[in-house]
Amino acid sequence: MPARIATSVLVSALLRRAQAEGGFGAVLAKGDPTAGAVAVILAERGIRKCLLERLLQPDGLYAWQDSTQAIETDEAFRALVENRRRFDPDLWVVELDIASAERFAAEMNAVG
Repeated sequence: MPARIATSVLVSALLRRAQAEGGFGAVLAKGDPTAGAVAVILAERGIRKCLLERLLQPDGLYAWQDSTQAIETDEAFRALVENRRRFDPDLWVVELDIASAERFAAEMNAVG
């Protein structure tokens, strides 16, 4: 089984990568620094595009899953994130505002 990176290190890397590409990010909620789950809100020019969650797969590797579920309003989006945090208080919630959010999401899945 491959070694697992600490969640706080992963979150830091995501923030740095967004900044390196001219975007910015913020941690909206901190979870367990070692083994917390991660949800990433991807936005483009202030408009939320999707919510990605890093999930453990049956093969022991992680993959990013789009959990947006056709959310059309900001209230519904906030409710989804709050529901996830209630279910898992160790969940990290990170928002990244970056050009070409869909491309960034595809690249996130390519590296796990």
